[in-house]
Amino acid sequence: MRLLAVTLAAASLAACAQSSVVTQKSEHRASRQASLDYDRTTPSVTTRRVAVRKHTPFASRRNAGDVKTASHGVASFYTEGTKTASGEKFDAMEMTAAHPTLPFGTKLRVTNVATGRSVTVRVNDRGPYVQGRVVDVSYSAADALGMVGKGVAKVKLDVVP
Repeated sequence: MRLLAVTLAAASLAACAQSSVVTQKSEHRASRQASLDYDRTTPSVTTRRVAVRKHTPFASRRNAGDVKTASHGVASFYTEGTKTASGEKFDAMEMTAAHPTLPFGTKLRVTNVATGRSVTVRVNDRGPYVQGRVVDVSYSAADALGMVGKGVAKVKLDVVP
């Protein structure tokens, strides 16, 4: 009799424990589903900040001739790309440049301050997007300026009429 009572008590305890596990699992599943639904309905918030530059493909030509003073800074060059901001196909063998604000078609005389070499390039793209740089020139312009080995050079920019 005692053995029967102990077995019956153990069986009922096992049943209670089993039902609480099932209940906990179903509650967990329901709360997980609710959290998934919450994630879908709420916009995600990122903690990263992303710098966005305004793209100005059709800058005014009015101010291109008004630039009297030369600007100075660091130039770099680029060799890859398929299309420029002006819509032209990029060609590394043309004497072209990327400038952040000058109108497309503006002619620039770029002079390497260290060597005295200079080239005239046509602005057909936007950039550079590296802080501290004033112009990106095509590979052929960089080669003529003697800056291919270093990748960058201190330059002087003059707008050519």
